[in-house]
Amino acid sequence: MPTSKPIIIGHRGAAGEAPENTLASFALALEQGAQAIELDVHLTRDGKIVVCHDGTLNRTTNGSGLIAHQSWEDIRKLDAGAWFSEKFLGERIPLLSEVFDLVPRGTLINVEVKDAYEGRMESALLAFLRERDDRYEDVVVSSFDHKVIQRLKRAEPALKVGLLYAANLIDHAGYAKLLDVDVYSLHPHYHSFAEADIAMATTAGLAVYPYTVNELSDYQMMITAGVTGIITDFPGRLKAYLNT
Repeated sequence: MPTSKPIIIGHRGAAGEAPENTLASFALALEQGAQAIELDVHLTRDGKIVVCHDGTLNRTTNGSGLIAHQSWEDIRKLDAGAWFSEKFLGERIPLLSEVFDLVPRGTLINVEVKDAYEGRMESALLAFLRERDDRYEDVVVSSFDHKVIQRLKRAEPALKVGLLYAANLIDHAGYAKLLDVDVYSLHPHYHSFAEADIAMATTAGLAVYPYTVNELSDYQMMITAGVTGIITDFPGRLKAYLNT
């Protein structure tokens, strides 16, 4: 039986109760007790790193089209909150730098790279993190594109990197070794592993942060399995459950 509680990781902030990947969502997650936040990044036409899950603006803003085809000046004018609730009218897509300014030091920031943009995202992200080198310990970069993770780690050995995946691997820790770089964390879908897999991964020194866990029964399953942290849309719900 695990002796320590998993950390609470707010998925896109508190995406179940606020418009995902907005400053309001991240602020709510922190208010509710999240010890970490997860977010997604894309590049604008003029090379700005913005926080948004989709590669297009259609679903979560009153705009449309690819983020990569539009300038930050145009994107910053869009409403990214009204689709969720009138309460969040006026929220907008933030820059990654704005999220870093909001989140206090010591809070883990999980940056998920959605697209390599032919290597431009890697260059932009590493340049950003090197400017914020006092936050290296607070950051883990993850992606479903494991080649991106490998390249980032080779380019910046001090960077903590994690592997996102939804496959029920035979040997989760063994797969991480195949990258031939030091992997910090595994980010599996919460239905993609057995309890024994978590024990093997944590014994190998890997943190395990499954996504996206929202139901009480699944919280308990993750706790029993001994995961390091739980990525959830409802940080407040998870905190209340951990405190029972």
